[in-house]
Amino acid sequence: MDKPENPAVADSAFLRACRREPVPHTPVWFMRQAGRSLPEYLKVREGIPMLESCMRPELVTEITLQPVRRHGVDAAIYFSDIVVPLKAIGLDLDIKPGVGPVVEQPIRSRADLERLRDLTPEDVSYVTEAIRMLTAELGPTPLIGFAGAPFTLASYLVEGGPSKNHEHTKALMYGDPQLWADLLDRLADITAAFLKVQIEAGASAVQLFDSWVGALAPADYRRSVMPASRKVFEAVAPYDVPRIHFGVGTGELLGLMGEAGADVVGVDWRVPLDEAVRRVGPGKALQGNLDPAVLFSTREAVESKAREVLDAASGLEGHVFNLGHGVLPTTDPGALTALTEYVHEQTAR
Repeated sequence: MDKPENPAVADSAFLRACRREPVPHTPVWFMRQAGRSLPEYLKVREGIPMLESCMRPELVTEITLQPVRRHGVDAAIYFSDIVVPLKAIGLDLDIKPGVGPVVEQPIRSRADLERLRDLTPEDVSYVTEAIRMLTAELGPTPLIGFAGAPFTLASYLVEGGPSKNHEHTKALMYGDPQLWADLLDRLADITAAFLKVQIEAGASAVQLFDSWVGALAPADYRRSVMPASRKVFEAVAPYDVPRIHFGVGTGELLGLMGEAGADVVGVDWRVPLDEAVRRVGPGKALQGNLDPAVLFSTREAVESKAREVLDAASGLEGHVFNLGHGVLPTTDPGALTALTEYVHEQTAR
C-alpha cells in the first residue's frame, strides 16, 4: 500500500527525522500553527463557523498554507477539528466559540452506540479535495494528517462537551467496561477511516491527538484505551507513513503511547526529552517540547529555553522540534518565525 510520493517530500527533514535518519537540520512545526495566532487566519475565517470552515476545501488549503508561508516551518498540518468525522457521520454537534465541541445528545447507553455508523470517504469528500489541492501547492513540504484519538473523542461524546474531571467518561469506563470497549472500538474504526482518507489523498504522516488521556492512570490506559489506539495505528500501518501520537499531561503514559503503535511520540513541556527517551525506549523518534507560554517572554528567554530543548534532544535517534502543546491564540506570530529560524540555525549540520 505504499503510495507514490514526491521524492523531495520523502527526503524532507521532517520525514527523515520521523524515520530516525540523519537530517540537514532539526525540523520544526507547531501544533495549532494554522489558527488564531495569525491575523491572516482571523481575516479569512471572519464570520465562518469553525465546522463550516473545515468543510470548504479552498479555505482549508489557504489556512493550512498560511504558517508555512509565514514561518518557514518544515511541515504543514491539515487544518481540521477532531470532531469533523463525528459531524460527518451525522452526529448533532457543534463547536461553540469559547467553549469547544458540544454534543446535543451525549452517548451513555448501548442504544446510543447505534448512532455511530461507519465513516466512508464520501462523507468527507471535501477532505480528499483539500488535501489534493494542498499537496499540489506545498511542493517539497510534507503534509501531516490529523485525527482525534478514540479516548478523547469518547470523552466529548460521553460528557457532552469539554470536561475538567471526565466524571461521566470514567463512570462509564469503570461501570460498564464492555460498553466502553465497544464505544472505543467503534471510534477507532471511524478514526482509522478518517486517517486513511487523508493518507490516500496525499498526507505524508499522521498525528493522533489524545488531548485528554493524561487524565488516566497507566493501568487504566493500558486496559481501557490502548487497544483502541493500537487498532487505529495498525489500520494505517500498511501505508508506511510515520505515525505520531500526542497527549497532554501524559508523562506517566509516554512508554505506553509508544507501545500503542506510534513511530514518533509527542512530549509535552513537563518532561525533558532526555527523560522522555528513557520512558519511551529505543526505536521511536520524539517530538517536542517547548512550553507554548515561553513565547510570551523575551527573545533571549525563548532562545535560552529552546536551547535547553535542543540540548536535551541531542542524544535522540530522531527529533522533531515542536511546542509541548498548541500555539496559544494571542502568541505573537513573529516569535514563532524567529524560533523556527533559531532552531534551523542552531542545528544546521
